[in-house]
Amino acid sequence: MRPLEPPSALGVIGGGQLGRMFMLAAKSMGYRTIVLSAKSETPASQIADEVIIGAPDSLAGLTRLVERTQAITVEFENVSAPGLRWLSRRSVVRPGWRTVWVSQNRIREKRFLSATGLPVAPWRPVRTPEELSLAVAEVGPELILKTAASGYDGKGQIRVSHPDQARDAWSELGSVPCVAEGVVDFACEISVIVVRGADGAIVVYPPGLNHHDRHILDTTLMPAPLGPHATQQAQDLAISVATALQTVGVLTIEFFVTSSGQILVNEIAPRPHNSGHLTIEAAVTSQFEQQVRALCGLPLGSTDLLRPAAMVNLLGDLWREGEPQWAEALSLDPGVKLHLYGKTSAAIGRKMGHLTVLDRDIESARSRLLAVRSALTSRSRA
Repeated sequence: MRPLEPPSALGVIGGGQLGRMFMLAAKSMGYRTIVLSAKSETPASQIADEVIIGAPDSLAGLTRLVERTQAITVEFENVSAPGLRWLSRRSVVRPGWRTVWVSQNRIREKRFLSATGLPVAPWRPVRTPEELSLAVAEVGPELILKTAASGYDGKGQIRVSHPDQARDAWSELGSVPCVAEGVVDFACEISVIVVRGADGAIVVYPPGLNHHDRHILDTTLMPAPLGPHATQQAQDLAISVATALQTVGVLTIEFFVTSSGQILVNEIAPRPHNSGHLTIEAAVTSQFEQQVRALCGLPLGSTDLLRPAAMVNLLGDLWREGEPQWAEALSLDPGVKLHLYGKTSAAIGRKMGHLTVLDRDIESARSRLLAVRSALTSRSRA
């Protein structure tokens, strides 16, 4: 297939901030953008050339999207895999339905990783009381119960510290299908963004070191201070996942690094990732431009970093006492970049934007961002 060149129309299923940043990259390259969004006022719909209102699995919405575009991508994984399969018979769809289908259910995801021979924490499926008892016996006594579907940012998971708590924990999750994961003695969490082109070419970014607060990503440092051997091992594992899935597009692999140095695959995201937002400023080619390139069949870009970088998330918590003090905070550091997603209402724990800064010293970058974020809610005025 010949590459799709500007001004071809590119479609996105989902109206969140990942779709917004994809569209900003696409529009800078001369493409038209059309979003299928459940609501009219979303981060992506503010940027799109055209908005189709409809659920992500709406036949009417998908039909109109395929009629109005030359290629289609997704901005989150909780979309209809059968819907993507239907679309793929009528248009270019990347990532493919199978990649999304595997990654949107933790039982399928763990089975795929285990069958591929990739290192994962001990786990068992939990769909019945009998499977729960078996999981406690085999991966316990401490474990984490996670719903198989629709869990993100810590939602849909409970840590079980004693076998006697397992039954109540599963009931609290609704007794829905889950995975039981053994508790890992991890030193840190990292993520690796890998991109596979339509021609099979693969590029990979340096690992990012992630710190979470309340199970929500708080900060990312890139490159992660792992050392050359662990860095290469994490990148190789990410490439193995992308190759095994035969995906085309951006794929993010989240890893646990144990205290003994072992690297375990945690989860797969078939899209750009929060931890990769800093590539907008820090890399030769951002993760969102790579998504455009892979979708359109263009050569992939360089993943080299211009300089080490850090990112901190801006959650709705910052709006509790009113609008953050943007000018006062940004005046502290002219090197800090602000990204807001255009969300119309702030809520506790809701991702509203992020800050990025480049610095030769990665810890200095982190400290600079935390100082600016702290100043956002300071009410002291000169």
